[in-house]
Amino acid sequence: MNAAVSALESHAIAAMQQGRQPEALKLWAQVLRLQPVHVVALTQVGQAAFVQGDFQSALSVFQAAAEADGRDARQWVNVALAHKNLGDEAGEEAALFKALTVDSGDLMALVLRGALFERQGKTHLAASAYGAAATVAPPLERLIPELRPAVTHALAFREQHRQNLTSFVDQFLAPHLQECSASALDRFTLSVDILLGRRQRFDAQPMRYFVPHLPVVEFFERSRFPWLDGLEAATDDIRDEFLGVLRQDDENIPPYITYGQDQPVAQWAELNHSPRWSAFHLVKDGKSVPENASRCPRTMAAWSLAPAPDQPGRTPVAMYSLLRPKTRIPPHVGASNARLVTHLPLIVPPGCGFRVGNTVREWVPGKAWVFDDTIQHEAWNDSEQLRAVLIFDIWHPDLNADERRMITALNTALTAFSGGVDAYDV
Repeated sequence: MNAAVSALESHAIAAMQQGRQPEALKLWAQVLRLQPVHVVALTQVGQAAFVQGDFQSALSVFQAAAEADGRDARQWVNVALAHKNLGDEAGEEAALFKALTVDSGDLMALVLRGALFERQGKTHLAASAYGAAATVAPPLERLIPELRPAVTHALAFREQHRQNLTSFVDQFLAPHLQECSASALDRFTLSVDILLGRRQRFDAQPMRYFVPHLPVVEFFERSRFPWLDGLEAATDDIRDEFLGVLRQDDENIPPYITYGQDQPVAQWAELNHSPRWSAFHLVKDGKSVPENASRCPRTMAAWSLAPAPDQPGRTPVAMYSLLRPKTRIPPHVGASNARLVTHLPLIVPPGCGFRVGNTVREWVPGKAWVFDDTIQHEAWNDSEQLRAVLIFDIWHPDLNADERRMITALNTALTAFSGGVDAYDV
């Protein structure tokens, strides 16, 4: 760039910053006389022509700028806007293609492509473009005011398209469903709900140790655990022992969440060191808690029926879990899918619930279930009374004997290496 062009450019930019637009435009015109392919000057001249409604002149200079550089998607967006105002849909589409080739996530280009397809009656293509725009768009309040109406329309169009698709699919499948057993289609029904956005997809996401190829199941069929019958039969004895603990230790039962001041608490901030969710441990981190277990012999006897996982320093675990009134346990995941978690409800007032993935259940006293806690789950007690559940973990039933033996050995190795530091637990 020669000195004269550089000086003119500086003066033009200063004039723009000070709001002297006519003067700036004259300076940019002088730049172009000295350097006809000056991208910034071409863009500024094109924008002035566009504002004045001279879309043909705007197109000419926008096109020159884009062809001279073309590395900024907005250069091609300018070309597309000029074509749009000239009624040239083919030119508009070609320019938007080039813009999205430069940056496939350019919000303006995606919104304009959606609007073009909508005008052309290409509903599904419009929904696809608007959907892509919704994916990259920040929250509406963070958008520049000029973009908010277009993005709001894009979101509404995509949602209406989703509703239309949902209605169509439901009506199409209805007669086919009548030919099938509803109980045999739980998995298929969930797959359709996830596809149509009515429900969310949840996968196993253990915090520490993941065993591949284990099925991702929220609540397991109880027929896989014949020992549940014996556990449930002991419910009254287990509840009596818990009530004895509660009468004696109620205010001294420690909180379940106990992060140190130097540790990130994330979603646990509200419950950290709080008695609103507390636990009376019978077995903790793979070892019996003798002073507690000795007070609950019938509970320990019933617990011994289950296949306790052997992960030194980590499991097994068994405890009475107390959730106080008006308390919610936030969504979270467990440490390892090598084991599952069992709940035996003991005290359940109305207004309590439990969600694993897409499935919500209510506890029923004396009715146990087994679930995979590495799938996102949460619990709540919206009542005015205490909720109490016996909780313990078990081996995942799809692990064979050799796999269990080696997982035990792996835990032993990691614990030995780290000296018990939690970062190496699995």
